[in-house]
Amino acid sequence: MKLDFSKNNGLIPVIIQNNETQQVLMLGYMNEEAVQKTQTENVVTFFSRSKKRLWTKGETSGNFLKVVSIKEDCDQDALLIQVILNGPTCHNGTTSCFATEPKIQFLNELENVIENRISNPSSASYVASLYQKGINKMAQKVGEEAVELVIEAKDDNKDLFIGEAADLLFHYLILLQAKNMKLNDIEQELMRRMKK
Repeated sequence: MKLDFSKNNGLIPVIIQNNETQQVLMLGYMNEEAVQKTQTENVVTFFSRSKKRLWTKGETSGNFLKVVSIKEDCDQDALLIQVILNGPTCHNGTTSCFATEPKIQFLNELENVIENRISNPSSASYVASLYQKGINKMAQKVGEEAVELVIEAKDDNKDLFIGEAADLLFHYLILLQAKNMKLNDIEQELMRRMKK
């Protein structure tokens, strides 16, 4: 990777993106030393324009950004870094420094809830109960919900259709968890197919 640091006083803009949800988390700047440190340590380090020094994101808060991939733009004067985060990115305590939250974020949160219910089962948890019945029962439940959705698709009751669609998606997420997969895995496959 050969980057052009000549356009902005030795700095290049860097977009930080959640690897799992694709949500844009923040914008920062790096000089050559910050890029090298980020590549070496696999933790995002910026050049702070206000402090006039290298600044590893999370050095105060503990909310480090673990590097998954680094991509340069077509002009080699900006970077996109995809990360795994372990807490809020913004100093205001929000996931992103930008106000909008992606709609997919809720599904990722639901995935985390399902994972937690499976990892920490309780007798009151429907998810844990279904999971304990095994893969055949989970797959059967997805099939049942799919059939119910098809039946509702033939009618004109929007509320019933939405309810069945939600049931199918919920049970599909449980099945994905049982197969040790995430929506992101399915998204990657769909993206691969779209490129063909």
